[in-house]
Amino acid sequence: MQIRNKEDKQIQTIEKQTQQKNDLISYLAHDMKTPLASVIGYLSLLHDVKDIPKEQNDAYIQIALDKANRLESLIDEFFDITRFNLHDIVISRGKIQMRFLFEQLREQFYPIMLKQHKEIILDMPEDLVYYGDGDKLARAFNNILKNAISYSYEETKIFIECHQDEHTLTLYFHNQGDEIPKQKLDMIFEKFYRLDKARSTNSGGAGLGLAIAKEIVEAHDGTIRAESSMKETVFIVTLPMKI
Repeated sequence: MQIRNKEDKQIQTIEKQTQQKNDLISYLAHDMKTPLASVIGYLSLLHDVKDIPKEQNDAYIQIALDKANRLESLIDEFFDITRFNLHDIVISRGKIQMRFLFEQLREQFYPIMLKQHKEIILDMPEDLVYYGDGDKLARAFNNILKNAISYSYEETKIFIECHQDEHTLTLYFHNQGDEIPKQKLDMIFEKFYRLDKARSTNSGGAGLGLAIAKEIVEAHDGTIRAESSMKETVFIVTLPMKI
C-alpha cells in the first residue's frame, strides 16, 4: 500500500511539473511577441522616417536594444525549460581558479550592473583553487548572481565572499533587497517557482535558475540554502574539498 501511495505521489508530482512546464512555455511564447513587436516597430521607424532628431533617434535605438536584450533573456529561459533534465547530470572535475571564474562573471554582468548603479565586490584569495566542473559551477553561480541582481535594490553592492577549510569551501552571495518570507526560503529552489510572478514577468526568469543551481551544487555533493532578513538576503553554497 505504501509503495502504491508513493508511486501515485510521484505520478502526481510529474504531472504537476509537466503542466507547469507547458504553462511556462505558453507564457514565454506569448511574452516573446511583445519585445519582438517593439524591436520591429522602432527599427521600422528608424528605417522609414527620415531626418529624425538625434535625441529621438538615440531614444528609439535604446528602446530597441532593451527589448532585444529582453527577448534574448526569454529565449534563454525557453531553452532552459525545454531541456531541463539535470537528474542524470555528469560532473567532470578539474582544477578551477575560483577568483578568475568570479572575475569573469563580474565582467559579464558589468553592463547591467552599470545601468542599475550596482557593483559586485569579491572577497576571496587570488590563489583559491577548487576541483569541480568549471562549466557547470559557472552556470550555477551565474544563476545565483542573476537572481541577486534582479531582486536587489538599485545603487547597492553584491558581496561574494568565501571561507575555506580542510573539508569545505563555503561561498556567500549577499544582496540587499526585499526580505524573502521564511516559509518561501526553501520553495525558491523548486523547479518553475517564481517568488514574485508579477515582477518576474518584467525582470525575472521562468523559475529555473535557482533550481538548476541546486542540481549542479548537489551533483558536486554540496548544499545550497538561503537566509533573508530586512537587512539582506544571503545565498550560501557549501562544497566539499575533495579531488
